[in-house]
Amino acid sequence: MKFSHQIQFNAVPDWADYYLPYSNLKKLIYLIEKERVANKGHRLSIDLEDGGEIPPSEQTALISDDPVEQENRQFVNSLNKSLDKIVKFYAKKETELYDEMDELVGDFEYLNRHDVAVAAQLRRLSTTSDQQQEQQEEHEQERAIRSNTNQLPRRESNVEGDSFLPANIISKNVTGTDPAALEVPTHIPPPNSSRGPMWPREAMYDVVELRKRTVDLFVLLSELKSFVALNLTAFAKILKKYDKITNNNLKRYYTSTYVTQAYPFKTATKARLNERIQQTERAYAILATGNNLDLAIEELKTHLREHIVWERNTVWRDLIGQERRTQTVGLSDAKPSAVHTPFGTLRITRDQVMNYLYMAACIVVFIVLMRAELFDTVEQNRCLAILVFASMLWAGEVMPLFVTALLVPFLIITLRVMRSDDGHYTRLNAPDATKRVFGAMFSPVIMLLLGGFAIAGALSKFGIAKSMATYVLSKAGTRPSRVLIVNMMVATVASMWISNVAAPVLCFSLIQPILRTLPVDSKFGPCLIIGIALASNLGGMASPISSPQNIIAIQNMNPAPSWAEWFIISIPLCIIGNLIIWLWLLYNYNPEKHTPQIHTIRANSDPINGTQIYVILVTLVTILLWCLAHSYEHIFGDMGVIAILPLIAFFGTGLLTKDDFNNFLWNVIMLAMGGIALGKAVESSGLLKTIASQIEAMVQGFSAFEVLFVFSCLVLVIATFISHTVAALIVLPIVAEVGSQLADPQPRMLVMGTAFVCSAAMGLPVSGFPNMNAISQENELGKPYLTTKDFLINGVPSSIFSMLCIATIGYGLMALIGF
Repeated sequence: MKFSHQIQFNAVPDWADYYLPYSNLKKLIYLIEKERVANKGHRLSIDLEDGGEIPPSEQTALISDDPVEQENRQFVNSLNKSLDKIVKFYAKKETELYDEMDELVGDFEYLNRHDVAVAAQLRRLSTTSDQQQEQQEEHEQERAIRSNTNQLPRRESNVEGDSFLPANIISKNVTGTDPAALEVPTHIPPPNSSRGPMWPREAMYDVVELRKRTVDLFVLLSELKSFVALNLTAFAKILKKYDKITNNNLKRYYTSTYVTQAYPFKTATKARLNERIQQTERAYAILATGNNLDLAIEELKTHLREHIVWERNTVWRDLIGQERRTQTVGLSDAKPSAVHTPFGTLRITRDQVMNYLYMAACIVVFIVLMRAELFDTVEQNRCLAILVFASMLWAGEVMPLFVTALLVPFLIITLRVMRSDDGHYTRLNAPDATKRVFGAMFSPVIMLLLGGFAIAGALSKFGIAKSMATYVLSKAGTRPSRVLIVNMMVATVASMWISNVAAPVLCFSLIQPILRTLPVDSKFGPCLIIGIALASNLGGMASPISSPQNIIAIQNMNPAPSWAEWFIISIPLCIIGNLIIWLWLLYNYNPEKHTPQIHTIRANSDPINGTQIYVILVTLVTILLWCLAHSYEHIFGDMGVIAILPLIAFFGTGLLTKDDFNNFLWNVIMLAMGGIALGKAVESSGLLKTIASQIEAMVQGFSAFEVLFVFSCLVLVIATFISHTVAALIVLPIVAEVGSQLADPQPRMLVMGTAFVCSAAMGLPVSGFPNMNAISQENELGKPYLTTKDFLINGVPSSIFSMLCIATIGYGLMALIGF
């Protein structure tokens, strides 16, 4: 793995801006090299501060005790800026943590009211003799000699003794520790389980709180130590690369003159930090393990590993995503078979053969429908062929969905299925059809989707979504039933703003500490994972930007619903649906029977910064304008125009970059655009009206409620087996047309209700991304938490319950607001 990726993976995510910008400095090195090559190997003349220049012939390649040569000034200045930033951040963080440590020691002394002897031992933690200080510095120097300064510190290991802790602390006889401070008080009965002393009942709450604060402080101090070590390694590696590429000897000069003299990297500074870490270990030993320091260190290391795994999970996933964007990663276990042909040997798998056969079947059906005369006009016959062909390709996924979506406008224009809308219904030629099709594809709905991506990107990039989620989850307590419903609600709310694709990924990352501490045979793990998946599916209906099918629904509703109208209907349905699914999961798994208590999730304690406040304000203003879109229609024209505001606010200020824009889900956008083009063709050719008339004859005399129920059952079955978005693309235009032909036209009600049912289809592992993500979750032994049986037992009933809620409660809410 490249060091630029290593530093990203090992860095504390919330401190990411304060590490050495290794990648940027590497680019600067290559720029210097490029300038050398452009000048035929001669060094460029660099302006001095007084305006003079050093001739190239007088410049040297090596660094001596003299000031750094002018050629290296740009690089050294960049290093100095980064070093100054690191020093300021370290000083600030060190002050915060040491103040918190002093406050913790003061609270230890408060226990004097409950137990004088214990308080006397705790007070010893706040004092360290000069001999301790000198011994600590000696050990620090010994470790520096033994260790390779270019080796990245390991952040996670299952090997005993591999941690951030100094070697002299891991040993049983701790050097520099007052032996009296490690003796168990004689008046306190020794614990039966060697987990800790029997505290007085009235002091129990204080001790538990102090123990939690001690663990948190140990984690933060260890993170700070890693911050120093990682930056020191980064300086060494970037200077080594600079010397190698530019043929200089800057590393030795800069390291001795600047880096080792900086406050965070001084031996005394690191010794003080190690001393504070040792104090937390001794404090935890007294509070939790009956003065068993080895056991205390082991438990603290476990907490540290859990914290690191939890915080790095999302970072690691992002790194894998970067790799997969640059090269295709094959994960199939199928072994290719060799097929000998006159042109050579082909190696194909069984899946490839099935895809080829399915593609051939799709083409045969397309050709047959093109030649069939099922309708009166050639436009309708050809449009039906395109509709069936695209639907089969989408359902079978023999090629990426967005590729099929791009094929749709090509077929629409070349087969000339578009007609004029002037009342004469003449067949449009290719140039006129092109203008109509592409004009419809980039609609305000697509801009709404882009605005939603911008908001989701900002909330995710600056940790706002994660901070809010962890804060709520930290209040959930330790009862499995309560933790389950809180996680489900968090997944639903996250789906509202960062899409029901990203929400389960975030939530599965947050629950890793819980899953790691569960017994092997605990039923709470599968229960929690499938609960998050089902809740994320329900969250797909929560807001207009939470899933693509909602965007397609808005495209087929005239007038489009405001966000306020959407929330009035969707939020009650999400809450009721989550409660029903929660009760069903508790009935099936009964998690509290085998797991009465679970590990809690810690909230993010970092204060909110100005950037996060700005992102939140822009998001709230945009949502408010979306809710009031109809009131300001004379100003903005459409919600898609309002969606431009977050794009300007985030990209214009540099909070989101070009890379963030490139990482938008453009495949989803292309899929939506292809669906819009297909819907336009079905409408323009007259096929939609013909099909709707036939369906209308079948539902003659049905009320709007009965029609909604019929379409809900139909769509639930379709969307369970194929993509929710594809189901919406195929069905929603027909639903809109049927609704408009009813005796009491209610097309908006039918479209919205049917779109909600698309999100509620979650009966199989392939029914939506949250389910696919859930079934891929595995424990430490590589065993999946869920099987297809779990989805059949829980997902199918949950889908039916949700569909019934939409067809009944949802119908009532839509009728109430006049849909």
